[in-house]
Amino acid sequence: MRGRIFSGMRPSGRLHLGNYLGALQNWVDLQSDYECIYSAVDVHALTDMQGDVTKEIKPNINEMVLDWLAAGVDPDSSIVFVQSHVREVMILHSILSMVTPMGWLMRVPTFKEKVRQMHETEETVSYGLVGYPVLMTSDIILYKADTVPVGEDQLPHIELAREIVRRFNNLYGETFPEPQAKVTNNPVILGLDGKNKMSKSLQNHVELAYSEEETIARIRTAFTDPERLKRSDPGRPEICNIYTLQKYFNSDKLDEIYRRCTSADIGCVEDKQMLADSINEKLADFRERRRELADRTDYLEQVLGDGAAKARLIAQETLSEVLDRMNLSVR
Repeated sequence: MRGRIFSGMRPSGRLHLGNYLGALQNWVDLQSDYECIYSAVDVHALTDMQGDVTKEIKPNINEMVLDWLAAGVDPDSSIVFVQSHVREVMILHSILSMVTPMGWLMRVPTFKEKVRQMHETEETVSYGLVGYPVLMTSDIILYKADTVPVGEDQLPHIELAREIVRRFNNLYGETFPEPQAKVTNNPVILGLDGKNKMSKSLQNHVELAYSEEETIARIRTAFTDPERLKRSDPGRPEICNIYTLQKYFNSDKLDEIYRRCTSADIGCVEDKQMLADSINEKLADFRERRRELADRTDYLEQVLGDGAAKARLIAQETLSEVLDRMNLSVR
């Protein structure tokens, strides 16, 4: 029997190279070995999207899911849906919040970092942010997923999910499997500034759905070796982010690129053009599929509707079992 994967992405709109290399490629590959459930986790987005800005969530979902489908996520073999379309997750979140000690949440390494990024204090931060890992646990175990693909930086979240599951099972009987982390080699892709992780908020990204011209223009803005001041100066590929990206898009030419860069046989402009051309070549099929899917009237709505219906069947069965074990009324 195949294991069941759950993974979700916050709806931030069209995806970029960092999302593709860090997660989406892996999602596509996992479908051959697992029963996969992929969710656009819109409720999670509310931790830092409030007020009028929430009107961006729905179009962001549509753009993001189009990228999933164009990349190869198959709605015929995987469940693809929007988190809030299965309301049972909110009930399970409330139930799990009753059995999760506050101390467990406060010790999650990413909590204080997120508070700092949002310019909040522990006195003003919302419960939603504190309880983010509880909602994440609810996402996973509502569908009785036994495996969660994560990078090493997310391991504390999975361990907390396991602790919550153990506590619930000890209190009310064996109900949920303890989710196992499937640690993936998700590379941290630096943005075009060469310093920070690729991010739309930092405007240092390259979107998958860019046109060829947009891709070339964006890559031309990338920082390279700050000490290479003239075309005749030898480059230092080991500190150049363009060379890092070449590893993914020109892997068969790496030795040649290294040699030509360090000998000043090519300059940064040529190096960037070579990278942009390869990105455009490798994403050509993806972009064509994306255009075709976007032109299919109501296709996306149908995919998300069918996915929510499938997810809801699993969720309702799980929640009914939970309520029964807790001696709560089932209607």
